[in-house]
Amino acid sequence: MALTQLSHVNLRTADLDGLIGFYGEVLRLELGWRPPFDFPGAWLYCGEHPVVHLVGETRPRAAEDPRLEHFAFAAEGLAEFLAHLRACKVAYWVRIVPGNEQRQVNFLDPDANHIHVDFDRSETADLSDYDGR
Repeated sequence: MALTQLSHVNLRTADLDGLIGFYGEVLRLELGWRPPFDFPGAWLYCGEHPVVHLVGETRPRAAEDPRLEHFAFAAEGLAEFLAHLRACKVAYWVRIVPGNEQRQVNFLDPDANHIHVDFDRSETADLSDYDGR
């Protein structure tokens, strides 16, 4: 067996509409079909693939609840993506992965979930951190 791509990430949230809006605006994911589960939620698509599954909760997440450390997407167009994050006023920090020099653009969603978007080492841009202001 060989893994070929990220299938999806499942996130619990007390702010379902807020996360749908954030992922739609910042990552340009599109709301799509979701099975008719008996609990609130949404599936957000990257092309034909539902990559972020949101589960609506009626209570805020408690500190002891499991937290997702991060999830990642591969992408092209580093400079354009950084400009887009700045236009959306989303703070980010960039790291270069030791060994392969991949560029990781790291940021948090409104529920403080850590995301990074990975770009090939051949892509160039100003890799300075941005504080969201």
